[in-house]
Amino acid sequence: MTRLSPRTLAELEERLAEDLLWLNRPAAPWTKQRHRDGSKVLDVAVIGAGLCGLIAMAALKANGIEEVRAFDSAPAGREGPWVTSARMQTLRTPKDLPGLALGLPSLTFRAWYEAQFGREAFEAMDLIPTGQWMDYLVWYRKVLELDVVNDVRVTGISPRPGGLFEITHSEAYGEKSVFARRVIIATGLDGLGEPSLPAVAHRVAERYRAHGAAIIDMASLKGKRVAVVGSGSSAMDNAAAALEAGAASVDLFARQPTLAKTDKLSGISGLGTRYGYFDLPDADKWEIMQEAGKTGTPPPRHSVLRVSAWPNAHFHLSSPIDDLVETANGVEITTPKGHYAVDFIIFATGFGIDYAKRPEFSEITDRALPWGEAYSPPEGQANAGLAISPYLGNAFQFTPRPGQTEDAWLSYVHCFSFPSLLSHGKINSGMPSINEGATTLVNGIVRSLFTEDREELLAQFHGYDKSELTGDEWTDADKVLDVSSQPNTI
Repeated sequence: MTRLSPRTLAELEERLAEDLLWLNRPAAPWTKQRHRDGSKVLDVAVIGAGLCGLIAMAALKANGIEEVRAFDSAPAGREGPWVTSARMQTLRTPKDLPGLALGLPSLTFRAWYEAQFGREAFEAMDLIPTGQWMDYLVWYRKVLELDVVNDVRVTGISPRPGGLFEITHSEAYGEKSVFARRVIIATGLDGLGEPSLPAVAHRVAERYRAHGAAIIDMASLKGKRVAVVGSGSSAMDNAAAALEAGAASVDLFARQPTLAKTDKLSGISGLGTRYGYFDLPDADKWEIMQEAGKTGTPPPRHSVLRVSAWPNAHFHLSSPIDDLVETANGVEITTPKGHYAVDFIIFATGFGIDYAKRPEFSEITDRALPWGEAYSPPEGQANAGLAISPYLGNAFQFTPRPGQTEDAWLSYVHCFSFPSLLSHGKINSGMPSINEGATTLVNGIVRSLFTEDREELLAQFHGYDKSELTGDEWTDADKVLDVSSQPNTI
């Protein structure tokens, strides 16, 4: 008998509930509940409720870890960049990837979309519209009943006696704190830093510039001369958004002599890499990420065409920014090729790890081992950006410096965000591999919590006396028949 596809979102949710029932998800809670100051201690606190935070919570719940809560500074429905700073019209990844589904077909974006708009509409779609992706994430959080606290900013994470962490956070009514046994930092691209601005950007006032990840009022750029610095996906998205908002002109400035054309990391993007990359020698990891950084990641073809379709868009290659000077009419940009007058500059210059910019994580990052102390690259391969990356364990956990046994608690904090790239590869960088990333993360946390609870579990084991049988299921032949009084029949 054919199982009919859900024709409404309500039908899909019924299907999902049935699938969860059949798979016995979420599993029965098994961790040992703790209390501190009269309140429950969280098994896991998740910092960030975007894509990585949500799938981490879902995977934890599926594995019987019940006390999980995420904290996000954004209002509900605006977590991550999708409807705030992201200016692409669609996602960049193929529409039919399983994404955050954790092995459940009824939890995929495709199932969510087809239930509302039909299979023909999905087949006709090129790529997933960004706004609909946000709608899907909102639904994902709702149907899995994930515990997210919005509009709060985490201000500190501190180790406390008893193997706990105190997470302080500010909200409208002041500062509060909760305690947790484990912490996941799922703060996206700027996970342990902030959007990167080159030093030259600070030569002009903030009213003349913004980072490409900032919330920019694109309508205010109508009729303006706009410059975009960068040549990646974000640069193209920002340039296109400015053009579509009515900018008089958009000049894109790139250091490279051509746009990147090949994504080297795609050459090793299979399942083997997702699970096996971590076990590569440090030298191999460094070589891979060093070379990938040199060649760059190409913007999608459709993103470049979205810009080049405009006659008032101008690409300037081999054009690093040498100087910026404020003038009576805006800003003058100087490159090796000339001088350009603009009204506003968008720096699509990526994200960087800068621990000083994230004081809320300082008790962790001040103690954690960085790659620059764990590995010495060959001559000519020095890279400050890679060197500051955290040297993570097999479940994304931070690593204490050698000999610092008092910092063993660092292994209970997990970096499930972009700074994990060097240690783990692209396993948590988006839809293609996020399932494998979450599985790796949560398997490690499950093992860690289980072994930490070993004394209570052993006591539970020794004290367990629930009988499976009542004693009336069999008959003892020797008690019914006294064989010693019977004649020997042999």
